[in-house]
Amino acid sequence: EGFRDSVEMGYEHRFDQYDVNIDKPRPLVPRFLRLPVVERCNARGDVLLKLDEESVRDLISILRENQIESVAIVLLHAYANPDHERRIRDILSAVLPDLWISLSSEVCPEIREYERMSTASANAYVQPLMASYLTDLDSKLRTEGAVCPLFLMTSGGGLTTVQTARAHPIRLMESGPAGGAILAGHIALECGLDKVLSYDMGGTTAKICLIDEGKPQTSRTFEVDRQYRFTKGSGLPLRIPVIEMVEIGAGGGSIAKIDNLNRIQVGPESAGSEPGPACYDQGGEDATVTDADVALGRIAPEGFAGGSMNLSPELSVGALERAIGQKLNLDGPLAAFAVSEMVEENMSNAARVHAVEQGKELAARTLIAFGGAAPLHACRMAEKLNMDRVIIPQGAGVGSAIGFLAAPVSYEVVRSRYTKLEEFEPAALSRMFAEMHIEAFDIVSAGAPGAELDERRIAYMRYIGQGHEIVVDVPVRDLKEADGAGLKAAFDKAYEDLFGRVIPSMQVEILTWALSISTVQPPTDLREEVARGPIAPTVGKQELFDADRTDFVAAPVYQRNDLDPGMTLDGPALIMEAQTTTVVTDHFTAMINGVGHIELRRKQGDSA
Repeated sequence: EGFRDSVEMGYEHRFDQYDVNIDKPRPLVPRFLRLPVVERCNARGDVLLKLDEESVRDLISILRENQIESVAIVLLHAYANPDHERRIRDILSAVLPDLWISLSSEVCPEIREYERMSTASANAYVQPLMASYLTDLDSKLRTEGAVCPLFLMTSGGGLTTVQTARAHPIRLMESGPAGGAILAGHIALECGLDKVLSYDMGGTTAKICLIDEGKPQTSRTFEVDRQYRFTKGSGLPLRIPVIEMVEIGAGGGSIAKIDNLNRIQVGPESAGSEPGPACYDQGGEDATVTDADVALGRIAPEGFAGGSMNLSPELSVGALERAIGQKLNLDGPLAAFAVSEMVEENMSNAARVHAVEQGKELAARTLIAFGGAAPLHACRMAEKLNMDRVIIPQGAGVGSAIGFLAAPVSYEVVRSRYTKLEEFEPAALSRMFAEMHIEAFDIVSAGAPGAELDERRIAYMRYIGQGHEIVVDVPVRDLKEADGAGLKAAFDKAYEDLFGRVIPSMQVEILTWALSISTVQPPTDLREEVARGPIAPTVGKQELFDADRTDFVAAPVYQRNDLDPGMTLDGPALIMEAQTTTVVTDHFTAMINGVGHIELRRKQGDSA
């Protein structure tokens, strides 16, 4: 009782301070269906007011009248004591056996009721549809004779079983891009690279992710249904394990136009696949990023998408002239170049800001580009970020799907248990971790029985009074008194790495603890170095717009299938394959490395 409006009130701050007509995200559950019950526990889990079971039964008629299929049960301090939520589930299930029920203490057992309510509501929102779909998919695969287990990728970069996905479908959010980050991490290990930046650009968005020592950065916060698509805080928060990526509204189908300030704006609107870019000749009239790439000669009109369709460059040029050229007095090629530059600068700037926020540098990193559109823009993006090396993996156009094959079976369990470091209780925390281990182990071992497993434990720590936590590793064993000092030292180091200082007089607190178990992946073999071989054979030439000359040059065209390890070629050039094309600018040389990836290196003596 008394906090059903928390999900509508949200945070106390505004995501756009100066917009008096701000549009806040609407809760998934309308107010008349946010139904209170009588009970109360405190933040330690002590029962202050016993659950009034009649107040629960009184709600059953409302659920029936509104034909409710799925319910999220969210009590104020259920993360500390889930008994009342479980009892409510039992009461409802006894009368409404077909009702889907999500408990916040299972979906998101963490402090902060707004995020927990939002996450549990989202899980309940998608569960009936997702559970039905997954059950049907699993059944049809069995009917077709498939005997192998079915796994699904989660947002945190691990695989999970159908049963777990049915219970927690919200963990599948952003699972596709997570596969791409896993692929980039695998390639980093394969090529002996400590620090990389993954760059995934498809039809509607581009995503970047910082990866160190083969491990993508992770987070526990994510937003959906943003009112201002790329403005942090304008969406509904979800607290789930997620690979941390920055999204930019720039994909092949993103629409380019002139805004009210006479500036080129690309996205977030997309032409999609139907009608698609103007060059598809399917009725689309908007100028898109793909149209700019076609007009600049980066995409060959013949044999697009593996030979399934031919493009119409004249339609691209016409759309760009109408949308951009005539309004800014730019001819066809310059209008297309302006759109491309805007896209690449937006992506580069987002990468710079993200790196600064994480206390990391980009120049020494290698850019790993995949997705249907990323190889078209990777060299220009590397030039803008002062990066000297780019890798385009095999099967770049379907990189995220390939990444699924390299992902471990894993599961993460989270518990909120407020602890001041000066009141560190190793015995109680060890018991909590033992319970968390059993939960995670049961789920992972069901998907990978007998597999070798790896366990990680972390604490979300902060100075008392701060609003955000940082991650600190916890020893994977029973804790001891001395571990309190060890956690403090680890926190100080992590804090100083991020912010350049520590605050010696401030006490430290821990809000949340997490434990993850995953299958141990086989060691990644380092690629064999190959000697620079012969010059690659060309299959023709194409007029390609050169950014430095602001004019077209005759660039050789190569088929990727014709390129063997060791073969080299100099830019400007195009390397074509079924799902994408790699544009090699004049500043780079390309070589096929020992595992078949394209390695682009800045030419000797060249500087950004």
